[in-house]
Amino acid sequence: MSYPALLSVLRQWPADPALPSHLLQTRQWDGPLCRVRLDNTGATPEPVQDWLLFDGELGIPPEAAIYGEGFQMLAQTMGTWQRPEPVGRCPDAGVYRITADEGYHSVHNLLLVERAQGWLLLAFASCQRFGGEFRLYPEGRLQILMNGEGRSLAPGQHWQSEALICLEGPDREALLGELASRVEAEHGSLVAQVPARPSGWCSWYHYYAEVSAADIRENLAVRAERFPGLRYVQIDDGYQARMGDWLTPSPKFEQGVAPLAAEIRAAGCEPALWVAPFITEPGSRVFQDHPDWFVKGDDGLPLPSERVTYGGWRCTPWYVLDGTHPEVQAHLERVFRTLREQWGIHYFKLDANFWGAIHGGHFCDPSATRVEAYRRGMAAVLRGAGEGAFLLGCNAPLWPSLGLVHGMRVSDDVERQGPRFRQIAREAFCRAWQNDRLWALDPDCVCLRDLPNQQAGAFDYQFHLAALVASGGMVLAGDRLQDLDELQGAQLLRLLALCEARTPAARFDDMGFSRGRVALPGGGELLCLFNWGEQAKRLALPAGGTDFWDDSPLGDALVLQGGQGRVIRYA
Repeated sequence: MSYPALLSVLRQWPADPALPSHLLQTRQWDGPLCRVRLDNTGATPEPVQDWLLFDGELGIPPEAAIYGEGFQMLAQTMGTWQRPEPVGRCPDAGVYRITADEGYHSVHNLLLVERAQGWLLLAFASCQRFGGEFRLYPEGRLQILMNGEGRSLAPGQHWQSEALICLEGPDREALLGELASRVEAEHGSLVAQVPARPSGWCSWYHYYAEVSAADIRENLAVRAERFPGLRYVQIDDGYQARMGDWLTPSPKFEQGVAPLAAEIRAAGCEPALWVAPFITEPGSRVFQDHPDWFVKGDDGLPLPSERVTYGGWRCTPWYVLDGTHPEVQAHLERVFRTLREQWGIHYFKLDANFWGAIHGGHFCDPSATRVEAYRRGMAAVLRGAGEGAFLLGCNAPLWPSLGLVHGMRVSDDVERQGPRFRQIAREAFCRAWQNDRLWALDPDCVCLRDLPNQQAGAFDYQFHLAALVASGGMVLAGDRLQDLDELQGAQLLRLLALCEARTPAARFDDMGFSRGRVALPGGGELLCLFNWGEQAKRLALPAGGTDFWDDSPLGDALVLQGGQGRVIRYA
């Protein structure tokens, strides 16, 4: 891996010419890592919105392929420098209204560019206070900046930027591995505290918000009979009376969640619970009793999230607990300590976490950024959840979550249809390098049965299964367990075996993600093949392969149908 070419160009870029004369910017290089210090040498506070670190051109052709991260889980960018394309359904600048993107395209914290001689990687290895942004202009200009959010830099004080790393080389996976090491050095990693890769069953993808205690008990019984390797039984959204009142059960959980959690433990597995710690609906007790705990709008009243960003998916409008408020921190710590000590729950799926880092509002601590507000709130959740907990981030701000969660959902919600299977596979593959380094990777649930409003074909389900193998992450079943037939049950058990062995993610030849290889811990490998198009393709195969799912021998070629995925085992 070499650094000089890229670094020599960046070092020559001039400082921001628009900086006021009393703001002094100093770059501090340590090999490929750069931190920028900003000093206010004047006599008055200086508000800083866009703190520009670098601005220039790297000589990248407009047709160069790119990958860029989003601020939140549902945003990623592919395409080319000149024509960026969203990977998923919810871009940062569009649906979430995080950036304006007028005349440029923003990606957050990580930018990969493919060039003739290999790859260029620009990324922030830390996210303690500021969000990092890369602005791509169609003609080739690049701006690298910290989002200062209009916070004031006091006279005689200074700010330190997040750590920017600049790498280039022929091996994309090696560059991302180097980034992972730098992130671990800055933030640590909670995944080392996880003795086994989590697996389990999740109520959401069959019952959604209509789940009842009886549904949980039914699947608990089937799990014991057919799938004892599923360690966790996750009670998802629907158990609570209202969003925000997590300790008050709905009428469908008439005896409460704590006794049900005890039943789950008595059955030999662990209870898990869905919580959205930062949001509340207006009818909740926490909102009614403590309106002063919430992020405020310009009018001084609690800010409905839909005024500045995506408003949420049910029970809206959502209001957002202010992570900088000391009483909110005490509240979050108290809620999770209660769930741990009194309900006996140690695994938490934390959803809607992005809203804890909401933009466009006012915090109790006016000097805090949205990154700091989120991180303070999450630190309180961690304290309450206690040692030995497993926190899974979901719909989260990715980089602000570094060092604060044990696992991370990295894709959109699964739906039983071919286009969604392909979408979430691409999202997970782009982030597979994070698995077991930054956090345990959650590619979302295994769903193998149609629902009345969700149908997929046989090839679609084969693609979904192959994508879960290639993702190398956690395994949670999303179907009603008694509905799984013998074949589907056997497929789930094979996925569980890979999970228990902590099989790594696939290493792909390129970001087309058509052919990836999974190194098996005990020797041998899995070849994962994907047809992203509509037309069938005939592919040559190495000799000696067997189908991963049924052990049938394969020849020297196969036909991969449009939208199909296959997994082939080699000893």
